[in-house]
Amino acid sequence: MKLGIIGGSGLYNIGNIDKEEWLKVDTPWGSPSDDLLKCTIENKEIIFLPRHGRGHKVNPSNINYRANIDALKQHGVTDIISVSAVGSLKEEHEPGKFIVVDQFIDRTFSRKKTFFDDEIVAHVSLAKPICEQLSEICVDALQKLSINFSKSGTYLAMEGPQFSTYAESCLYRSWGLDVIGMTNMPEAKLAREAEIRYATIAMVTDYDCWHSSHEDVDIDMIIKTLNKNVDNAKNLIMEIIRNFKIDETRDYIHTCLDGAIITDPSMMTKQTKKKLETIAGRVLPK
Repeated sequence: MKLGIIGGSGLYNIGNIDKEEWLKVDTPWGSPSDDLLKCTIENKEIIFLPRHGRGHKVNPSNINYRANIDALKQHGVTDIISVSAVGSLKEEHEPGKFIVVDQFIDRTFSRKKTFFDDEIVAHVSLAKPICEQLSEICVDALQKLSINFSKSGTYLAMEGPQFSTYAESCLYRSWGLDVIGMTNMPEAKLAREAEIRYATIAMVTDYDCWHSSHEDVDIDMIIKTLNKNVDNAKNLIMEIIRNFKIDETRDYIHTCLDGAIITDPSMMTKQTKKKLETIAGRVLPK
């Protein structure tokens, strides 16, 4: 088992690491957001990927999510913790709070959302998009560090890069949703197709524009909250790494492609199978 960390806004390095090495990775889907940082923390090899690239150069719609997931799997990542900045859709989720997400609603529309879009068709289950064991590890770490958090919540993924209109924000609140962000879809979907366990820790930076005190969300407001949270986020990641352990007898995600591919094997070309080798080579016919 190997843990990968995808860091979002405000989290471009973890700190306190040994044997640091940046790795350039090529994938059939193009280049990932940045090189991968391979390092050792607590005597465990960890792979870290800056989701927007170092310096925050890639906007949410232009992130090459397929390349990011493929690159991580190429380097043996079996589990991903996604750390993401979000806006709050509920009064009780105040800025500075952490949410361990357990569900998603995907409202993005201009992104490649599957590895299986050419010649080979697969349908994986996404009823439970988050790995429960990874979530439990996150909850335990948050409790140990006495960080204000919620152990569940639904994340709405919007396209961006613009923030919500007031009408949109009120609509999403009427649905009973918890937080809103721009990056965890299709990331979570693609991790599932790659048979990688996935969990999201969402860091609340603002109340979106529905709240009277946040009627005009701006970057300065978000960055100030992120800067306050960065130490908590880094300490949280360190604690998660210390306690990272998965009982694979409880897990179905690493075999979720069993029975998911519907295409007749005789119709699969060598070229397409090679393209999917990292993602689905385990189940594709030789």
